[in-house]
Amino acid sequence: MRARLRGYIDSVKQHLAQLSFRQGVVVLIMCVIFYVASFAQMALPISVKAKSVLWIVLFGCAKTAQYTGLAIVGVEGWRRIKAYMRLNKRKATEK
Repeated sequence: MRARLRGYIDSVKQHLAQLSFRQGVVVLIMCVIFYVASFAQMALPISVKAKSVLWIVLFGCAKTAQYTGLAIVGVEGWRRIKAYMRLNKRKATEK
């Protein structure tokens, strides 16, 4: 059972590794959108139960997108994103 689960996880990792860096960045942007939506829905005039369900669903989608995006991008891709953000921050402070 454990070996079969390990094989399934490895095949999912291989499939995600075949996706491009750009696709990983798109998934990470979707993650941010889900996070914003999960907290913004609290301002809606609906019942507490509906807000709770929405929060659980949207937060779960955000976490799923986060881990999927990081798996697609990988360690080197994450370093690339951080370097890009630092470069933009420096440019903004120099202006």
